[in-house]
Amino acid sequence: MTKYFYKITIITFSLLLLSACNDKSKIVAKESNPKEVAIDSTHKNNESIEGLYETHPESDNSDECNISVEIKKGKSGYTYFLKTKLRKIKGIANFSTNESGEKIIILEGIQWDEYEGDISREEENDSIADSEENSQQLEIPVGIGANYTKDTLTIQNYGNAMNSYTKLSECGRKYIQLIKR
Repeated sequence: MTKYFYKITIITFSLLLLSACNDKSKIVAKESNPKEVAIDSTHKNNESIEGLYETHPESDNSDECNISVEIKKGKSGYTYFLKTKLRKIKGIANFSTNESGEKIIILEGIQWDEYEGDISREEENDSIADSEENSQQLEIPVGIGANYTKDTLTIQNYGNAMNSYTKLSECGRKYIQLIKR
């Protein structure tokens, strides 16, 4: 009889031990889920694109580049208001993410100031006359793209000798950085 009682005691103790281990894992899982949700909601609030973005003076003050962009969220999407010393433009702001994960904002409706196009197109022409005709036929692009990182919009304002363009001629900077205020 003692052997029988001893076996029952060991089996009962083993079952209690196993059930205690199972209950602890459930409690840990329940506690970790609310923390993940709280982190995600905080992260989304910190990444709000809405706000006023402005250029800051450079240390050498070699150019006056006073530009601001205000982005607001409305019922149908985002809008912007661009203000420079020469223009004030309202329009639609569209967002996307490229293949490398960079966030891009497009300020629709702003015509670039200059666009001569890709210089490789000139190699296809045989004469100077052909080159002049084709350069007159180029359409000036509309819409200015900016990379968005945390609280900064960065616009590449002009190109190089191979692809000559200027988006906002009132600012002489190659990269215009607009920082959220």
